[in-house]
Amino acid sequence: MANNGAPRIATLHDEEKGLHRTDTTVTMPPELFEKLYLTPKVPHRGDYNSRFANPTPLGFVGFVIATFTFAMVLMGWGGAKGATPVAGIFFFVGPVLLLFAMVFEWIMGNFFPMMAMGLYAVFWLSFGLLQLPTLQLGAPYATPGDPTGTNSPEFNNTIGLYLIVWGFMLFTFFIFTLKINTVFALIFGLVTTAAFILSDVYFKLAQGETERAGREQKAAGALLFVVSALGWYMCFIQMAGEMRITLKLPLGDLSRFWPDTDVDLAAVAQRDHRD
Repeated sequence: MANNGAPRIATLHDEEKGLHRTDTTVTMPPELFEKLYLTPKVPHRGDYNSRFANPTPLGFVGFVIATFTFAMVLMGWGGAKGATPVAGIFFFVGPVLLLFAMVFEWIMGNFFPMMAMGLYAVFWLSFGLLQLPTLQLGAPYATPGDPTGTNSPEFNNTIGLYLIVWGFMLFTFFIFTLKINTVFALIFGLVTTAAFILSDVYFKLAQGETERAGREQKAAGALLFVVSALGWYMCFIQMAGEMRITLKLPLGDLSRFWPDTDVDLAAVAQRDHRD
């Protein structure tokens, strides 16, 4: 009797989660797919989404820990100054988890999460180099009054230009998050704003306006702190979904405002060609 009832119980449980079970497979609607994988549901060859664990929360863990820490340092909480003591977030915590997640997003065919994980991984790696005084990156600009060269206008203007490029790239990604959900869009929108503010911090340092640079640095840190909280919220919802815990927490689905993507592009192309 118990064994005969088990499949029915599993079926009801899956229906509560939005899953649809057949004798051989379990499928999910596009809305749930986008919530767990942060990418529109499109036809894929193979069954990698059912064979491998969802790597997206792993990438979020690296992103959230690194960004939370960096944000608090920028705001100077507890008298913190400089990110050198926590340089590990730029080379291990953030990039390692993000790169692992990126590879498996690629294997599973999840295009946008793959791009996002790779983007943030290389940012942490490249920006982390600036936090290592042993590299003496400012040495070409060194003067007797500034032996490290890191206070020179040339050094700071160069970093400012670099962060402007990052701001425009993040804004490009932000445009595409408008097809996923509000929380993800807010993350990219606020990160974009923070990148532009941080670029101006370095421009102000180049001009010798240290007080204004300090205020803007704290503003950028506050934005990144909000970004971290949103990332943690997203990660929590995804982990709960993977653990089959029912939560009615909103993400602000935006995919409903766009055409359906759960279609075979080849079939659409053939239909359009016939028309």
